[in-house]
Amino acid sequence: MARSSGSTGPTLAVVAREAGVSVPTASKVVNGRQDVAPDTRRRVTEVLDRLGYVRRPRFEASKPPALIDLVVHSLDTAWSGAVLHGVEQAAHDAGLDVVVSAGLTRTRGGRPERGWLDKLCARGSAGVLFNLAELTPTQYAWLDEHRIPFVMIDPVLDPPPGVPSVGAANWQGGVSAAEHLIGLGHRRIAVIDGYRRKLCSSARVAGYRSAMAAAGLRVPPDYVRYGNFDETVSHQRMRELLELPEPPTAVFTCSDQMALGVYQALAERGVRVPDDISVVGFDDLPQARWVTPALTTVRQPLSEMAATALRSLLRLMAGEVPEGTRTELSTRLVVRSSTAPPPVLSS
Repeated sequence: MARSSGSTGPTLAVVAREAGVSVPTASKVVNGRQDVAPDTRRRVTEVLDRLGYVRRPRFEASKPPALIDLVVHSLDTAWSGAVLHGVEQAAHDAGLDVVVSAGLTRTRGGRPERGWLDKLCARGSAGVLFNLAELTPTQYAWLDEHRIPFVMIDPVLDPPPGVPSVGAANWQGGVSAAEHLIGLGHRRIAVIDGYRRKLCSSARVAGYRSAMAAAGLRVPPDYVRYGNFDETVSHQRMRELLELPEPPTAVFTCSDQMALGVYQALAERGVRVPDDISVVGFDDLPQARWVTPALTTVRQPLSEMAATALRSLLRLMAGEVPEGTRTELSTRLVVRSSTAPPPVLSS
């Protein structure tokens, strides 16, 4: 069979297809699992031998590999700091060192950057954690071809089937944010979302819409705005909301960083939080406690997500087949001083 330059042999997906079994079943045979029918084991073994499949050295918990990689979207945000903290602690417990790279999954001229991927093999990393990464099909194929285990932390888009990921219960978080505001008596509740196509963004807005519908409340199209998780853009979106003939009495911003831009826009117009308008964020980053008034927000367990992803990666490196590919950790509403009943009810 034809192989690309630098290829180390057929992938497990190719073996599974040739043997007429699923990838998890082929993985069980490769890793010596006993829960495979004898005929199936024989068929997969014959394909392994015929195609020259080279088994990746198995990771043993008693002798952990020295190195894994963590690829983050950027290093200059509180979000990244929380993720790094979770990975660092879990890696320390497992006796691992971590190489951290920032923004290395972007493309130039429409083609994926390969330099980092090549360095990954050269330095012998045993696995990779991707945080907020958007990998191309070529990059996914490269990782599969070189049989490098990896786990996605809060992926931007739905990863391909079989790719493990760890995230937060974003839909439930959107529900709890909207239900909190509805419970205070708000009926005109707007939302400022991040990227339209990002998994967490769409889930948070869907949760908000679900809570509004359950309460019998209509969501005007003008009440749904997109801020790209950027403080400057959310500042502009809040100004647009204030210009509406019937502006909202509460705003759910889908990140704490965007809430800072909302606070600034409201202050410029002399609109008081929460006396005139209530604000809810999402993330529970440190600045949510530092701002005045302290921000009511939905906490997502960033450090716990990162640690869970690393433990999942360790299991993959040990040859285990995951029972499911998506792990979601619970979110929790943290009520502070930025929310109150709407003015009409407090007068």
